[in-house]
Amino acid sequence: MVSIIMKTVFKYLLISILFTLIINDMNSQNNFDTITLGSGCFWCSEAVFSQLKGVETVTSGYSGGETKNPTYREVCSGNTGHAEVVQVVYNPEEVSLEKILEVFFKTHDPTMLNRQGMDVGTQYRSIILYHNAVQKQTAEFIIEKLNLAGIWNNPIVTAVEAFTMFYKAEAAHQDYYSNNPNAGYCQFVINPKIEKLKKVFAEILK
Repeated sequence: MVSIIMKTVFKYLLISILFTLIINDMNSQNNFDTITLGSGCFWCSEAVFSQLKGVETVTSGYSGGETKNPTYREVCSGNTGHAEVVQVVYNPEEVSLEKILEVFFKTHDPTMLNRQGMDVGTQYRSIILYHNAVQKQTAEFIIEKLNLAGIWNNPIVTAVEAFTMFYKAEAAHQDYYSNNPNAGYCQFVINPKIEKLKKVFAEILK
């Protein structure tokens, strides 16, 4: 009899613990926000934002255009309307939207129209795709302040548009920097960005 009671108590205790873990996990997930950013080649963008504390995931993909389920080759043609972007899922309690956008503006040239370095075309445009009104207001406020500060010789051309749809890029483009550290593009284009990131934002890196 005692054995049956103990088993019953243990069963309900286990259920209670599991339920608590599930609720805590759901609450944790609800704390995350998402913003979609384009700052040239998504290999670079993914490598940069993956370094930040409070960033949960960074996914390379395509957004801002009309073509459904585009391929990398199609986006590279410049005919889909899409930009190469990264979808950044972050915990605002650990890293603020303002800090994410500061990193965004300091790790690419927001005054170059449809181009970053040798990557040329509308698919490489500087763009912020906001997911809510707060993100829109924050992005526009920061752009206004940066333009007034005259940090760059030319005005910022970063587009601020409402997010509509995100298409995840092919597997070969996910974690590209981590998986291909010796590739020429990683050595000569991404590495300098990472070194700059480490110098300027050391306190917020993982």
